[in-house]
Amino acid sequence: MSGLLIKDFPPDLHRKLKEEAARHHRSMTRQALALLEQALSAQPKNAVELLPRPIKPAKRVTKNNIVTVIREGRDSKKTSQPR
Repeated sequence: MSGLLIKDFPPDLHRKLKEEAARHHRSMTRQALALLEQALSAQPKNAVELLPRPIKPAKRVTKNNIVTVIREGRDSKKTSQPR
C-alpha cells in the first residue's frame, strides 16, 4: 500500500482532524482517508452551483442611491473618528 507524508501540516487543521477522528472512533490516518475518499468521490460541481444566489435589492438601485450611500458612509466615518 502506498504512503503519504504531509509536510507543514497547520496546527489548527491537525487539531481539528484529531478531534474529528476521536468523534468517529478512528485513528487520524483512517479519518484522513475517509475524508479524502468522501471529497474525491463527490460529484464535481460546476461554477454556477458554487456561486451564491444574487440578492435582489429592496428598492431600485440608481446612481443617486449609490452616491447617497457613499456620502453617508464617508460622513459617518468623519464623525466617528477620535480627534
